[in-house]
Amino acid sequence: MSTATLVTFIIYLVGMLGIGVWAYFRTRNLSDYILGGRKLGGLVTGLSASASDMSGWLLLGVPGAIYAGGLGEMWIAVGLVIGAYFNWRITAPRLRIYTEQANNSITLPEYFTHRFEDRSSIIRVISALVILVFFTVYVASGLTAGAKLFEASFELDYTIALVIGALVIVSYTFIGGFLAVSWTDVVQGLLMAAALIVAPIVMVIELGSLTEVNNGVSALNPTFSSWLAGKSASEFFLSISFFSLMAWGLGYYGQPHLLARFMAAKSVKEVHSGRRIAMSWMVISMLGALLVGYCGIVFFAGSEWQAVLLEDSEKVFILATQVLFNEWIAGFLLAAILAAVMSTVDSQLLVTSSAVTEDFYRVFFRREASDGELVWVGRLAVLVIALIATLIALDKDAKVLSLVSNAWAGFGAAFGPVIVMSLVWKNMTRNGALAGMITGALTVILWIVFKADIGPWAASTYEMIPGVILSTVAIFIASKTQVPSITMLERHQQVQQQLRSAK
Repeated sequence: MSTATLVTFIIYLVGMLGIGVWAYFRTRNLSDYILGGRKLGGLVTGLSASASDMSGWLLLGVPGAIYAGGLGEMWIAVGLVIGAYFNWRITAPRLRIYTEQANNSITLPEYFTHRFEDRSSIIRVISALVILVFFTVYVASGLTAGAKLFEASFELDYTIALVIGALVIVSYTFIGGFLAVSWTDVVQGLLMAAALIVAPIVMVIELGSLTEVNNGVSALNPTFSSWLAGKSASEFFLSISFFSLMAWGLGYYGQPHLLARFMAAKSVKEVHSGRRIAMSWMVISMLGALLVGYCGIVFFAGSEWQAVLLEDSEKVFILATQVLFNEWIAGFLLAAILAAVMSTVDSQLLVTSSAVTEDFYRVFFRREASDGELVWVGRLAVLVIALIATLIALDKDAKVLSLVSNAWAGFGAAFGPVIVMSLVWKNMTRNGALAGMITGALTVILWIVFKADIGPWAASTYEMIPGVILSTVAIFIASKTQVPSITMLERHQQVQQQLRSAK
């Protein structure tokens, strides 16, 4: 690692910490710390949601998957773009209005509690537990990605690299809360997009043209240049692997760190402008990530770095930046990977700490706690959760995309159907929400553990698919065991009226 690249890294990190300090002086109460006082404009809503969504797997996992499996893996990106679009169209405006109508809820567990008038708090506890379990794994995936970056770039021991990455991310999240997370995500989102525009363009120029890249991939492995993984259209589009790749898009509807951006928007109007910004960013960044992995197949073929990539394909973007660019630009592009990691981990830490603070500490231990006390409890929760995630991430052989896929499926199945149906179906009840949440979470966990024992078809089926299906069925059946109250029906009607007037 050159001095210039190191300086670039340090400038970037100091800038992120500076935003954290700025946000600290603008954080006056728990609502500010968790949701930024619901004051986000369209630009911040869109870019922060996108940046916190994509994480390190956009610059590590996606290029690595394409490098290792060819164009057939690109259907993950297609599924995600479709899922993200409909999440912005269907979920975002409704959730923004509904959470404010439901006693100005600032966390998802609190929203579920007020939406379904659960006086027992059981739905609050179950949903908070789901957040704690799956987000701890998700945070671990981000820390793993950050550690791989520091290890490859600075030639550090993996454990030391892991600790450094965790300390940096925790620092500004601890200090500045939601405002720090959102504004750093804007900077990080722009940095990621720039990196994913510059890197593939230079790789294509180095290789001659896209046609030459495609011809080179075909010569090395004809299957890798096929969008259908070498199969016929009917064979591929009816395969379990295709549906499993597309099913990634279902996960969007249940991701708490993304839904928090919808809840924090200043108005429904800002949500709509945020959607246009977010989707534009996502399409550009996805195409760049896919192209980096695809070009890498030819670029590194027969080189001294091919052995490294055969061992860990997720380092393809890191190696490309080091080989192709001078030390200053390489530092900028490597900082983009760190930005991708930080922009997701900080959001996840904050949502998890809010669940500990608002849904455990305040409800069960200190109902009369002041906002100042709760903010500090949230900060301490950030430290504890980060420590546990760091211990999980000590396994350096864990694949970033694999860790992300497990957590993504867990949230998608546990919360996705519950969120969507709570927003559009007036007759949904507390029993339905509980049944859907528990069924979705358990299905994902059990599928991950036992799918190899069920059979080959189960092993190739993404756990999101059975999780979402069974969760939806459970919601319908269990909701029939209760009758929604008059106030629940009236609130639902008010939300629909407000939604129509906001268009």
